Amino acid sequence: MLALATVLALVAVQRVAELRLAKRNLARALASGGRLVDEPWYPLFFVLHAGWLIAWLVEGWLRGPSVDPLWPAWAAGFALASALRYWAITSLGPRWNTRIVVHDGAAPVRRGPYALLAHPNYLAVALELACAPMIFGAWITALVCTALNAALLLGLRIPAEIAAVRQAASTHHGSDHD
Repeated sequence: MLALATVLALVAVQRVAELRLAKRNLARALASGGRLVDEPWYPLFFVLHAGWLIAWLVEGWLRGPSVDPLWPAWAAGFALASALRYWAITSLGPRWNTRIVVHDGAAPVRRGPYALLAHPNYLAVALELACAPMIFGAWITALVCTALNAALLLGLRIPAEIAAVRQAASTHHGSDHD
């Protein structure tokens, strides 16, 4: 149980640090003329990610202190997903945030993982949501949270990004997103 709590605490600290970075980057983007896209569902991402951490802890506690026999594979998956996510964050630099922002004159980033994938950060987060709980056998958390994340991304977030990019392109603007 100590290992589970330790890993959860480290992931929580990581996520809080990222939210602080996102807040700073959002303020910079808005100060330099960026336009924030309305996302009425945005708080659902906070609920999902906080719920993921809580569910992972509760499921681990209810199942007892055990590590999945395949934990090295799950840990490697989490590490690779995290590396992809940080590559995406680094590639976007100050343009990275957790909101959709369109910015006059800025072309979409096409370097790093964005040269290969449209939404590498979202892929990385989906893999993290699945792999991290599985290290401790919390398969219900992994399945439910990954499915909910996919529903939010595919049903709401990505279509909103595509629409924002299209609108910006039609008025000769670029975008900052993901």
